[in-house]
Amino acid sequence: MSHETLHAYLQREVGDSELRDLIDRIASACWSISTLVAQSAIEGNLGLSGTINPQGENQKPLDILADEVFVRSCRGNPRVAALVSEEVDEVIEVNQPSKGDFVIAFDPLDGSSNQDADLSVGSIFAIARVEEAKADCVLQRGRKLVCSGYALYGPSTIFVLTLGDRVDGFSLDQETDSFVLTQPKMTVPRETAEFAINVSRLRHWDAEIQSYIAECIEGPSGPRGKAFNMRWTASMVAEVHRILVRGGVFLYPVDAENSAQGGKLRLLYEANPIAMLMEAAGGLATDGRRPLLDKVPSHHHERTSVVLGSRAEVERVAQAYCQT
Repeated sequence: MSHETLHAYLQREVGDSELRDLIDRIASACWSISTLVAQSAIEGNLGLSGTINPQGENQKPLDILADEVFVRSCRGNPRVAALVSEEVDEVIEVNQPSKGDFVIAFDPLDGSSNQDADLSVGSIFAIARVEEAKADCVLQRGRKLVCSGYALYGPSTIFVLTLGDRVDGFSLDQETDSFVLTQPKMTVPRETAEFAINVSRLRHWDAEIQSYIAECIEGPSGPRGKAFNMRWTASMVAEVHRILVRGGVFLYPVDAENSAQGGKLRLLYEANPIAMLMEAAGGLATDGRRPLLDKVPSHHHERTSVVLGSRAEVERVAQAYCQT
């Protein structure tokens, strides 16, 4: 079977040659990271690196290597003004910002705690344009994004992309070392019977989240009238890919333990890129009350509550909050 390559797809869909080049560079970075992930045990890149990232989290060797790959790949595009990485405290200034240039926010290795157990990890990215040539040009609402996506490093390497109007999935062809279109026009079913949440944090949740999950767990005899399955892989990319393939809802809500920080997940390089994908695929992405893409960031490492996936379930959570 013949599949369209990512390069040919971008030639057809993206008129801006520099944006095409940048997406190609990001895809190439993801190809390199997939190789690093596959060789991590052989190369001695398991365990901890002994360093801490700006979020106060222990870094793994691949966190650092993946970040270096992303930065090196993106720096090669002359219209990249700045980079925001989970692994770097400050904004990485690449070129003097000019209106129309690019700002890239990325999590180079999402779910890296899974790496030692040989479970799925991924990369997340978002691209916006500079609106004004100023120091805080990276602090833009998600509605301003021109492109976002992720790579999933699992049984196969998947590259998922949206330019705003739809979501398309590409698989890495090991024989040609190129991404080819295998999952066109991915959509999120409106209804679902699956939820993903870290139940170990139940004691910290708001009453609204506790009530929502309790209703799901009650099964056919409860108020939902059906049985729900729970999934949790501790990798946002893996959770989101499953939702894009078959539906579901993913929750990482702000809770009593992380409320002072605003939540757990980062707005610019985790929540917003995935929110853009979700909305383009027919799903929803909120902080429990309002769309993530409408939030105005005040800091490039800002955190947020996240509820995303099948529309009916995300709306149900928002309704629960509206009633209190």
